Amino acid sequence: MDFLILFLIYVFLVLLSILVVCIYSGRKQSFPSRYVTWLSQVLLCLIPSQVQETAQRVLHKLFHTRNCLFVVLHLILEALVYGEYTWEVFGYCKELEFSTVFLLLPYLLLTVNMGFFILCSKTNPGSITKSNQDLFLHVYAYDGVMFESGIDCSTCEVRKPARAKHCGVCNGCVHRFDHHCVWVNNCIGAFNTRYFLVYLLSLTSMAASIAILAATFLIEVVILSNMMLGYYTDDKGQERPADASFIVQHLFLTFPRIVFMLGFVIVLSIIIGSYFCFTLYLVLTNQTSNEWFKSARYKCSCSQHCSRHRGYKNIYSKGIWGNIAEVVKPLTNTGKRK
Repeated sequence: MDFLILFLIYVFLVLLSILVVCIYSGRKQSFPSRYVTWLSQVLLCLIPSQVQETAQRVLHKLFHTRNCLFVVLHLILEALVYGEYTWEVFGYCKELEFSTVFLLLPYLLLTVNMGFFILCSKTNPGSITKSNQDLFLHVYAYDGVMFESGIDCSTCEVRKPARAKHCGVCNGCVHRFDHHCVWVNNCIGAFNTRYFLVYLLSLTSMAASIAILAATFLIEVVILSNMMLGYYTDDKGQERPADASFIVQHLFLTFPRIVFMLGFVIVLSIIIGSYFCFTLYLVLTNQTSNEWFKSARYKCSCSQHCSRHRGYKNIYSKGIWGNIAEVVKPLTNTGKRK
């Protein structure tokens, strides 16, 4: 029962974190986000108004203003995972004569990840100001649907180039705007998308490598101890052969921190890995997250396309290799236009 309660609390905290991020990510067009928004409105009916106002102010400050909280949280989570890996998993695996190269791989990936994390955070994504707006106005053609010429940003008071968007968190327009990432405390735009892609890949690889090593260690423990051939006594005093449920509970009680870490890095691998695949898809098709989400608005449901709401077509794709080259070497005013 203790194991079940701890496991349910663990799952609840993970799902709650995902719920909060979904609500305040600003992506309200997808079905999961609409469902989450509806669920949150139901829950708000049960919470006092004063508590709601305080929570909204706190969440607004977290998700809609630049702050280092998520950067600090990012570093704390990495420190906890690598602390546990170094303190227990590395030593146990060393005793079981695991390959030293394989054991050192997570540290190499951490070095790569931190390097690209700094590049994502510190690189100017392509901020547009009155003094440099002419450098971006003619980089991309206006498609006339999602991006129209002759429009000024009401906040920045600059002429908006095609594929640019004003970021309310950074309070500025960004060239080839993708999204604002709270984890690196910076916008992802034309000049740091390449770094962000490698950052996601290295982060996924870090979590996956630690998950594989931790899982391999636990499996090795089960095999060497012949646990599958053992027996245990249930609550009724009857002797039963060890099954998967008993083995998982036994491992949890014997190596609780390793099992918790394993669950966390597996979830992280799935979430970040999926997001990396989505980002890679956007790169290969020459789209941004902003364009991908906004494109649903321009899908005409009527039988005949009307002039105002005609179907959106991506005019910026240049083929896979051309799209990759554009991310690796972002276009400037001297680049070739589509």
